[in-house]
Amino acid sequence: MGNRKQGISILLGMVELEPGNYTNVDWKTHVVLQSNDSKPVEYSVSRDAAKMSGLIKDMLEDQDDDRTGETIIPVPNVNGRTLKYVIQYMEHHWNNRPEPIEKPLKGKIEDVISEWDKKFLFTDLIKDGDEKQHELLIDCIMAANFLNTKELLELTCAAVASMIKGKTPEQIRTLFNIENDFTPEEEEKIREENRWCEES
Repeated sequence: MGNRKQGISILLGMVELEPGNYTNVDWKTHVVLQSNDSKPVEYSVSRDAAKMSGLIKDMLEDQDDDRTGETIIPVPNVNGRTLKYVIQYMEHHWNNRPEPIEKPLKGKIEDVISEWDKKFLFTDLIKDGDEKQHELLIDCIMAANFLNTKELLELTCAAVASMIKGKTPEQIRTLFNIENDFTPEEEEKIREENRWCEES
């Protein structure tokens, strides 16, 4: 999907920059987001799309109205691979806001989201729709939380909710590689204390 010419690579509606090469960035309409990798990955993103992040929106609103200077925003908790997907989501949805996802989720996530969001979730975040391959999904949850990107956080958390719906605690532990640190006695005590949840 990338097309490398004159120091840039076009990726899914955003522009990945060669490190330090800002010649093609229109600073009036765009900002540069910089990942936390040891060799940072930089993306040129429209200001409007970047403002889907509450954190970035607050930073941009704190700046002067003068948009002639370079605005490079380091994103310390997000690597380049994950940042690419966060930006892809923001570029798609900044002027095409998703419908709110029902809470609690009553059915499958696929039944309540757009076709674009399905492709976004089930191509890479949940690799080829295999819920056991969800590392990127978890990374995107962490990034959306850090960046305060509400709609992306809701989508990714709803995907996890859909993944665990109907599963036993043991199946959930296996799916997410969570060690069971309760003794059988402690588990039984917790079940007894919370039996009312299962009865409703």
